[in-house]
Amino acid sequence: MDPLTQGSLGAALPLSAAKRGEQTMAMICGFLAGMAPDLDVLIRSSSDPLLFLEYHRQFTHSLVFIPVGAALVSLALWGIFGRRRGWAPMRVYLYCLLGYATHALLDACTTYGTQLLWPFTDRRFAWNNVSIIDPLVTIPLIVGIVFGRWRQTPWPPRAAFVWVLCYLCLGVLARDWAREEGYVLARSRGHTPLHLEAKPSFANIILWKIVYRDGDRYYVDAVRLGPRPRVYPGASVAALDLSRDLPWLDPTSVQARDVERFRWFSMGYLAVDPHQPGRIMDLRYSLLPNEIRPLWGIELNPTAQQEHVLYTTLRGTDRDTLASLVAMLRGRDLPLTPRPPSNSPVPP
Repeated sequence: MDPLTQGSLGAALPLSAAKRGEQTMAMICGFLAGMAPDLDVLIRSSSDPLLFLEYHRQFTHSLVFIPVGAALVSLALWGIFGRRRGWAPMRVYLYCLLGYATHALLDACTTYGTQLLWPFTDRRFAWNNVSIIDPLVTIPLIVGIVFGRWRQTPWPPRAAFVWVLCYLCLGVLARDWAREEGYVLARSRGHTPLHLEAKPSFANIILWKIVYRDGDRYYVDAVRLGPRPRVYPGASVAALDLSRDLPWLDPTSVQARDVERFRWFSMGYLAVDPHQPGRIMDLRYSLLPNEIRPLWGIELNPTAQQEHVLYTTLRGTDRDTLASLVAMLRGRDLPLTPRPPSNSPVPP
Protein backbone atom coordinates (compact mmCIF):
# COMPACT_ATOMS: atom_id res chain seq x y z
CA MET A 1 0.00 0.00 0.00
CA ASP A 2 1.03 3.64 0.09
CA PRO A 3 3.97 4.60 2.36
CA LEU A 4 1.84 6.58 4.83
CA THR A 5 -0.44 3.61 5.47
CA GLN A 6 2.49 1.22 5.74
CA GLY A 7 4.26 3.48 8.22
CA SER A 8 1.10 4.05 10.23
CA LEU A 9 0.36 0.33 10.54
CA GLY A 10 4.01 -0.26 11.37
CA ALA A 11 3.76 2.29 14.19
CA ALA A 12 0.42 1.07 15.54
CA LEU A 13 1.59 -2.44 16.40
CA PRO A 14 4.69 -1.57 18.50
CA LEU A 15 2.87 1.41 20.03
CA SER A 16 0.19 -1.04 21.18
CA ALA A 17 2.84 -3.06 23.03
CA ALA A 18 5.17 -0.30 24.18
CA LYS A 19 6.20 0.12 27.79
CA ARG A 20 5.22 3.36 29.45
CA GLY A 21 7.84 5.96 28.62
CA GLU A 22 8.83 4.21 25.39
CA GLN A 23 5.92 5.37 23.24
CA THR A 24 8.00 7.83 21.25
CA MET A 25 10.68 5.23 20.56
CA ALA A 26 8.10 2.62 19.58
CA MET A 27 6.27 5.03 17.28
CA ILE A 28 9.40 6.22 15.48
CA CYS A 29 10.88 2.74 15.12
CA GLY A 30 7.64 1.18 13.98
CA PHE A 31 6.79 3.96 11.53
CA LEU A 32 10.17 3.93 9.80
CA ALA A 33 10.51 0.14 9.86
CA GLY A 34 6.99 -0.15 8.46
CA MET A 35 8.02 1.86 5.40
CA ALA A 36 11.56 0.47 5.03
CA PRO A 37 10.80 -2.55 2.77
CA ASP A 38 9.76 -0.20 -0.02
CA LEU A 39 13.33 1.07 -0.28
CA ASP A 40 13.63 -1.68 -2.88
CA VAL A 41 12.19 0.79 -5.41
CA LEU A 42 15.69 2.29 -5.50
CA ILE A 43 16.94 -0.84 -7.28
CA ARG A 44 16.74 0.41 -10.85
CA SER A 45 18.69 0.33 -14.08
CA SER A 46 18.88 3.01 -16.74
CA SER A 47 19.42 0.32 -19.38
CA ASP A 48 16.77 -2.17 -18.16
CA PRO A 49 13.43 -0.46 -17.40
CA LEU A 50 11.85 -3.65 -16.04
CA LEU A 51 14.51 -4.36 -13.41
CA PHE A 52 12.59 -2.50 -10.69
CA LEU A 53 9.50 -4.66 -11.36
CA GLU A 54 11.52 -7.77 -10.50
CA TYR A 55 12.89 -6.38 -7.23
CA HIS A 56 9.96 -4.35 -5.93
CA ARG A 57 8.16 -6.50 -3.34
CA GLN A 58 10.81 -9.18 -3.64
CA PHE A 59 13.47 -10.00 -1.01
CA THR A 60 12.71 -7.01 1.23
CA HIS A 61 9.10 -8.25 1.42
CA SER A 62 9.90 -11.91 2.03
CA LEU A 63 8.76 -13.38 5.34
CA VAL A 64 12.21 -14.89 5.96
CA PHE A 65 13.83 -11.48 5.52
CA ILE A 66 11.80 -9.81 8.28
CA PRO A 67 14.36 -10.39 11.09
CA VAL A 68 17.20 -9.24 8.81
CA GLY A 69 15.36 -6.15 7.57
CA ALA A 70 14.37 -5.22 11.12
CA ALA A 71 17.99 -5.60 12.25
CA LEU A 72 19.24 -3.29 9.50
CA VAL A 73 16.63 -0.64 10.32
CA SER A 74 17.28 -0.88 14.07
CA LEU A 75 21.05 -0.52 13.60
CA ALA A 76 20.51 2.60 11.52
CA LEU A 77 17.99 4.12 13.94
CA TRP A 78 20.05 3.32 17.01
CA GLY A 79 23.09 4.93 15.40
CA ILE A 80 21.19 8.05 14.34
CA PHE A 81 18.78 8.54 17.26
CA GLY A 82 19.02 5.85 19.87
CA ARG A 83 22.55 6.19 21.15
CA ARG A 84 22.09 9.89 21.96
CA ARG A 85 18.67 9.29 23.54
CA GLY A 86 19.74 6.29 25.58
CA TRP A 87 17.50 3.82 23.79
CA ALA A 88 18.20 0.17 24.60
CA PRO A 89 19.39 -1.54 21.38
CA MET A 90 17.24 -4.64 21.92
CA ARG A 91 14.13 -2.55 22.53
CA VAL A 92 14.82 -0.67 19.31
CA TYR A 93 15.13 -3.99 17.48
CA LEU A 94 11.91 -5.33 19.00
CA TYR A 95 9.89 -2.30 17.92
CA CYS A 96 11.49 -2.35 14.45
CA LEU A 97 10.72 -6.05 14.16
CA LEU A 98 7.03 -5.47 14.94
CA GLY A 99 6.82 -2.58 12.49
CA TYR A 100 8.71 -4.33 9.69
CA ALA A 101 6.60 -7.50 10.04
CA THR A 102 3.39 -5.68 9.13
CA HIS A 103 4.57 -4.45 5.73
CA ALA A 104 4.62 -7.49 3.45
CA LEU A 105 1.38 -8.98 4.76
CA LEU A 106 -0.47 -5.71 4.17
CA ASP A 107 1.00 -5.47 0.67
CA ALA A 108 -0.16 -9.01 -0.08
CA CYS A 109 -3.73 -7.86 0.57
CA THR A 110 -3.57 -5.65 -2.55
CA THR A 111 -3.63 -6.72 -6.21
CA TYR A 112 -0.03 -5.85 -7.11
CA GLY A 113 1.60 -9.10 -6.00
CA THR A 114 4.14 -9.72 -3.21
CA GLN A 115 6.82 -12.42 -3.09
CA LEU A 116 6.17 -13.55 0.47
CA LEU A 117 8.03 -16.85 0.08
CA TRP A 118 11.16 -15.65 -1.76
CA PRO A 119 13.72 -17.24 -2.30
CA PHE A 120 11.83 -20.56 -2.25
CA THR A 121 9.45 -19.43 -4.98
CA ASP A 122 8.90 -16.31 -7.08
CA ARG A 123 5.12 -16.63 -6.77
CA ARG A 124 3.44 -13.26 -6.29
CA PHE A 125 0.72 -13.34 -3.61
CA ALA A 126 -2.20 -10.98 -4.21
CA TRP A 127 -5.25 -11.50 -2.03
CA ASN A 128 -7.23 -8.65 -3.64
CA ASN A 129 -9.09 -7.56 -0.52
CA VAL A 130 -8.05 -3.91 -0.28
CA SER A 131 -7.08 -1.10 -2.64
CA ILE A 132 -3.49 0.17 -2.73
CA ILE A 133 -4.90 3.39 -1.19
CA ASP A 134 -7.89 3.31 1.15
CA PRO A 135 -8.67 6.15 3.59
CA LEU A 136 -10.73 3.79 5.78
CA VAL A 137 -7.47 2.03 6.57
CA THR A 138 -5.14 5.02 6.79
CA ILE A 139 -7.21 7.57 8.73
CA PRO A 140 -8.15 5.34 11.70
CA LEU A 141 -4.50 4.30 12.02
CA ILE A 142 -3.32 7.91 12.14
CA VAL A 143 -6.01 8.84 14.66
CA GLY A 144 -5.11 5.85 16.85
CA ILE A 145 -1.41 6.66 16.77
CA VAL A 146 -1.90 10.35 17.56
CA PHE A 147 -4.28 9.72 20.46
CA GLY A 148 -2.16 6.88 21.80
CA ARG A 149 0.96 9.05 21.85
CA TRP A 150 -0.91 12.06 23.22
CA ARG A 151 -2.68 10.17 26.01
CA GLN A 152 0.26 7.84 26.69
CA THR A 153 -2.04 4.83 26.42
CA PRO A 154 -1.91 1.76 24.15
CA TRP A 155 -5.66 1.47 23.67
CA PRO A 156 -6.18 3.85 20.71
CA PRO A 157 -3.50 2.19 18.53
CA ARG A 158 -4.78 -1.23 19.59
CA ALA A 159 -8.29 -0.25 18.55
CA ALA A 160 -6.97 1.09 15.24
CA PHE A 161 -5.01 -2.10 14.61
CA VAL A 162 -8.07 -4.26 15.35
CA TRP A 163 -10.15 -2.06 13.05
CA VAL A 164 -7.70 -2.64 10.19
CA LEU A 165 -7.82 -6.41 10.74
CA CYS A 166 -11.63 -6.33 10.70
CA TYR A 167 -11.66 -4.14 7.60
CA LEU A 168 -9.33 -6.51 5.76
CA CYS A 169 -11.58 -9.42 6.69
CA LEU A 170 -14.56 -7.44 5.43
CA GLY A 171 -12.61 -6.94 2.20
CA VAL A 172 -12.29 -10.72 1.85
CA LEU A 173 -16.04 -11.14 2.19
CA ALA A 174 -16.69 -8.31 -0.28
CA ARG A 175 -14.19 -9.79 -2.75
CA ASP A 176 -15.88 -13.19 -2.65
CA TRP A 177 -19.29 -11.57 -3.04
CA ALA A 178 -18.05 -9.60 -6.06
CA ARG A 179 -16.60 -12.79 -7.59
CA GLU A 180 -19.96 -14.51 -7.27
CA GLU A 181 -21.63 -11.57 -9.01
CA GLY A 182 -18.97 -11.85 -11.70
CA TYR A 183 -19.74 -15.51 -12.29
CA VAL A 184 -23.46 -14.72 -12.54
CA LEU A 185 -22.66 -12.05 -15.14
CA ALA A 186 -20.40 -14.41 -17.12
CA ARG A 187 -23.01 -17.18 -17.15
CA SER A 188 -25.66 -14.71 -18.34
CA ARG A 189 -23.49 -14.18 -21.42
CA GLY A 190 -23.07 -17.89 -22.00
CA HIS A 191 -19.45 -17.79 -20.86
CA THR A 192 -17.56 -20.32 -18.78
CA PRO A 193 -14.58 -18.38 -17.39
CA LEU A 194 -11.19 -20.07 -17.37
CA HIS A 195 -10.45 -17.86 -14.39
CA LEU A 196 -12.17 -14.85 -12.83
CA GLU A 197 -10.85 -12.24 -10.44
CA ALA A 198 -12.50 -9.47 -8.44
CA LYS A 199 -10.25 -6.54 -7.60
CA PRO A 200 -11.16 -3.50 -5.49
CA SER A 201 -11.38 -0.21 -7.32
CA PHE A 202 -9.59 2.89 -6.11
CA ALA A 203 -9.89 3.67 -2.38
CA ASN A 204 -12.91 1.51 -1.48
CA ILE A 205 -14.26 -2.03 -1.13
CA ILE A 206 -17.73 -1.29 -2.51
CA LEU A 207 -16.95 -1.00 -6.21
CA TRP A 208 -15.08 -3.94 -7.76
CA LYS A 209 -13.38 -4.62 -11.06
CA ILE A 210 -14.28 -8.00 -12.52
CA VAL A 211 -11.81 -9.53 -14.97
CA TYR A 212 -12.36 -12.94 -16.47
CA ARG A 213 -11.15 -14.92 -19.46
CA ASP A 214 -13.38 -16.91 -21.74
CA GLY A 215 -11.68 -18.52 -24.70
CA ASP A 216 -9.05 -16.14 -26.04
CA ARG A 217 -10.60 -12.93 -24.70
CA TYR A 218 -10.57 -11.00 -21.46
CA TYR A 219 -13.79 -9.35 -20.28
CA VAL A 220 -13.75 -6.38 -17.93
CA ASP A 221 -16.78 -5.14 -15.99
CA ALA A 222 -17.56 -3.42 -12.69
CA VAL A 223 -19.84 -4.51 -9.86
CA ARG A 224 -21.11 -2.18 -7.16
CA LEU A 225 -22.05 -4.13 -4.04
CA GLY A 226 -25.08 -3.29 -1.94
CA PRO A 227 -28.63 -4.45 -1.17
CA ARG A 228 -29.16 -4.44 -4.94
CA PRO A 229 -25.77 -5.08 -6.56
CA ARG A 230 -25.35 -3.18 -9.79
CA VAL A 231 -23.30 -4.23 -12.80
CA TYR A 232 -21.57 -1.69 -15.01
CA PRO A 233 -20.80 -3.54 -18.27
CA GLY A 234 -17.42 -2.90 -19.77
CA ALA A 235 -15.54 -4.22 -22.76
CA SER A 236 -13.48 -7.14 -23.98
CA VAL A 237 -10.08 -7.48 -25.56
CA ALA A 238 -8.15 -10.39 -27.03
CA ALA A 239 -5.65 -12.01 -24.66
CA LEU A 240 -2.04 -11.64 -25.74
CA ASP A 241 -1.00 -14.20 -28.36
CA LEU A 242 2.54 -13.53 -29.50
CA SER A 243 2.30 -15.49 -32.74
CA ARG A 244 -0.87 -13.63 -33.71
CA ASP A 245 -0.29 -10.18 -32.24
CA LEU A 246 3.47 -9.83 -32.65
CA PRO A 247 4.47 -12.20 -35.45
CA TRP A 248 7.65 -10.23 -36.08
CA LEU A 249 8.98 -10.80 -32.55
CA ASP A 250 12.05 -13.05 -32.42
CA PRO A 251 11.44 -15.49 -29.52
CA THR A 252 15.16 -15.42 -28.66
CA SER A 253 15.37 -11.62 -28.53
CA VAL A 254 15.78 -9.39 -25.49
CA GLN A 255 12.34 -7.92 -26.05
CA ALA A 256 10.74 -11.39 -26.12
CA ARG A 257 12.33 -12.13 -22.75
CA ASP A 258 11.08 -8.79 -21.47
CA VAL A 259 7.53 -9.70 -22.52
CA GLU A 260 7.77 -12.86 -20.41
CA ARG A 261 9.11 -10.85 -17.47
CA PHE A 262 6.16 -8.48 -17.82
CA ARG A 263 3.79 -11.45 -18.08
CA TRP A 264 5.13 -12.78 -14.76
CA PHE A 265 4.76 -9.36 -13.14
CA SER A 266 1.17 -8.89 -14.36
CA MET A 267 0.23 -12.50 -13.52
CA GLY A 268 -0.70 -13.14 -17.13
CA TYR A 269 -3.26 -10.35 -17.53
CA LEU A 270 -1.82 -9.08 -20.81
CA ALA A 271 -3.30 -7.78 -24.05
CA VAL A 272 -2.12 -5.66 -26.96
CA ASP A 273 -3.46 -2.12 -26.99
CA PRO A 274 -5.82 -1.95 -30.01
CA HIS A 275 -4.91 1.72 -30.48
CA GLN A 276 -1.15 1.09 -30.38
CA PRO A 277 -0.19 -2.38 -31.63
CA GLY A 278 3.33 -2.17 -30.25
CA ARG A 279 2.12 -1.65 -26.66
CA ILE A 280 1.28 -4.48 -24.28
CA MET A 281 -1.11 -3.60 -21.44
CA ASP A 282 -1.45 -4.86 -17.87
CA LEU A 283 -5.22 -5.31 -17.54
CA ARG A 284 -5.31 -5.51 -13.75
CA TYR A 285 -5.44 -1.77 -13.12
CA SER A 286 -7.52 1.09 -14.48
CA LEU A 287 -9.05 4.14 -12.84
CA LEU A 288 -12.56 3.18 -13.94
CA PRO A 289 -13.11 -0.47 -13.06
CA ASN A 290 -15.25 -1.23 -16.13
CA GLU A 291 -12.71 0.10 -18.62
CA ILE A 292 -9.65 -1.35 -20.29
CA ARG A 293 -7.49 1.74 -19.93
CA PRO A 294 -4.38 0.49 -18.13
CA LEU A 295 -2.17 2.48 -15.84
CA TRP A 296 1.03 1.04 -17.28
CA GLY A 297 2.41 -1.11 -20.06
CA ILE A 298 5.46 -1.85 -22.18
CA GLU A 299 6.26 -0.73 -25.72
CA LEU A 300 8.18 -2.87 -28.19
CA ASN A 301 10.28 -1.76 -31.14
CA PRO A 302 10.40 -4.13 -34.13
CA THR A 303 13.63 -2.56 -35.36
CA ALA A 304 15.48 -2.87 -32.03
CA GLN A 305 14.58 -6.30 -30.67
CA GLN A 306 17.91 -6.76 -28.91
CA GLU A 307 17.24 -3.68 -26.80
CA HIS A 308 15.00 -3.66 -23.74
CA VAL A 309 11.36 -2.66 -24.02
CA LEU A 310 10.17 0.76 -22.89
CA TYR A 311 8.12 0.81 -19.68
CA THR A 312 5.39 3.44 -19.88
CA THR A 313 2.95 4.79 -17.33
CA LEU A 314 -0.40 5.76 -18.77
CA ARG A 315 -1.91 7.51 -15.80
CA GLY A 316 -4.12 10.50 -16.27
CA THR A 317 -7.70 11.46 -15.68
CA ASP A 318 -10.28 14.13 -16.39
CA ARG A 319 -13.50 15.42 -14.89
CA ASP A 320 -15.67 12.99 -16.86
CA THR A 321 -13.68 10.03 -15.58
CA LEU A 322 -13.93 11.21 -11.97
CA ALA A 323 -17.64 11.89 -12.41
CA SER A 324 -18.13 8.34 -13.68
CA LEU A 325 -16.18 6.89 -10.75
CA VAL A 326 -18.28 8.84 -8.24
CA ALA A 327 -21.48 7.76 -10.01
CA MET A 328 -20.44 4.11 -9.79
CA LEU A 329 -19.59 4.42 -6.12
CA ARG A 330 -23.04 5.86 -5.48
CA GLY A 331 -24.75 3.23 -7.63
CA ARG A 332 -26.03 5.81 -10.10
CA ASP A 333 -26.25 5.86 -13.89
CA LEU A 334 -23.04 6.82 -15.65
CA PRO A 335 -22.84 10.43 -16.89
CA LEU A 336 -20.88 9.32 -19.95
CA THR A 337 -20.29 6.24 -22.06
CA PRO A 338 -17.16 4.23 -21.10
CA ARG A 339 -14.30 4.46 -23.58
CA PRO A 340 -12.76 0.98 -23.86
CA PRO A 341 -9.80 0.56 -26.19
CA SER A 342 -11.52 -2.41 -27.81
CA ASN A 343 -14.05 -2.22 -30.62
CA SER A 344 -15.73 -5.32 -29.21
CA PRO A 345 -18.08 -4.39 -26.37
CA VAL A 346 -19.39 -7.30 -24.38
CA PRO A 347 -22.88 -8.52 -25.24
CA PRO A 348 -25.71 -7.12 -23.09
